[in-house]
Amino acid sequence: MRVLGACSLGGAGHLNPLVPFLDAALRRGDETLVVGPPALREMVERAGYPFRAGGEPPETDVAPIREKLPVVSRTEALVLGNRELFGRLAATAMLPAMQATCREWTPDLVLREPCEYASAVVAGQLGIPSAQVAISLSEGEDASITAAAPALEEHRNGLVDELRASPYLTRFPASLDRSVFPRTIRFHEPHGRKTDLPDWWDGSKAPLVYVSFGTVLGHMSIAADIYRTALTALGSLRIRVLMTVGDKFDRSSLDAVPANTRVEAWVPQAEVLTHADLVVCHGGSGTAFGALAAGVPVVVVPVFADQFENGRRIAEAGAGLVVESGAGAKDGLRSLIAVEDARRITGAIEKVLGDASYRSEAAAIAAEIAGAPSVDSVLEALLGGDTV
Repeated sequence: MRVLGACSLGGAGHLNPLVPFLDAALRRGDETLVVGPPALREMVERAGYPFRAGGEPPETDVAPIREKLPVVSRTEALVLGNRELFGRLAATAMLPAMQATCREWTPDLVLREPCEYASAVVAGQLGIPSAQVAISLSEGEDASITAAAPALEEHRNGLVDELRASPYLTRFPASLDRSVFPRTIRFHEPHGRKTDLPDWWDGSKAPLVYVSFGTVLGHMSIAADIYRTALTALGSLRIRVLMTVGDKFDRSSLDAVPANTRVEAWVPQAEVLTHADLVVCHGGSGTAFGALAAGVPVVVVPVFADQFENGRRIAEAGAGLVVESGAGAKDGLRSLIAVEDARRITGAIEKVLGDASYRSEAAAIAAEIAGAPSVDSVLEALLGGDTV
């Protein structure tokens, strides 16, 4: 059978939710194909899947939206990101390639990340079964559909209702995410195999802290300031630090890097999590909930989008802490995390590493996630037309 993965702009955070299902399809002996923007080609092919590039809006249209997302109000960010960027610009650019691919390659199932709407337009037209694979908490995904609705209905009447009624696949546990979607299917993916990391720290056995602010930040003008703030917070601690910054960020702009810190463009997250004692991240769902699935506590330093709510949920569950900008908000606009917040980030890291209850709560969440059906059984049911 044939499984098509549909991915929009946004890099690894938008591709990674599809990966467990693509891997499960390969284990079954099925064919896979990923359709996405040209910038994803290297990432997809490096992961071992065939790739077909679709259209994408010009950078001159995308960049102004991307730069506004961290500082505008939540309501405006929802409209800019979901309606204008994903619902209108990205979907319109992707539609021709998605229509051609679905007609020529004839997939048996379309799996789309929630920001990719062109595949939902085409799958509904052609009667191809489809499902959305969650990136964020369900309330956030539902709010995104609401914000994008005017643009989505321009593509095809009734599309919004179809999106809400389609199978909603999520690895988030019910304790953190009581889904609002009627056909919610929870799953767990296999854990990464424990492999040795390079000895970047000359034999040190100090706690390992993995730091990631995702792949989108590297495209933003604020990236260097965010990374410098994190390095300031981490450099004085007796820990080992592995920070990844993505392929698009110029690491030379970081100036001096603390002796306890290794900066890499990319390291397989699943492998790092088998070693990590703590994850410091922006709260993107892939990193934050990937850490919890591995039983690793989290310090969330949110920058934009769903990261603020993800951090609050994790902190409320006792599996980590969240550190937002001490400057707060003014006139409805958010303030970005800055170097004056570094001391509070340092304090949160020390607290989580020094209190075993955070790791215990993360382990409890990991056990809940592991109790969901396997990704293999979920895919088999979807391809067989069964109810999971």
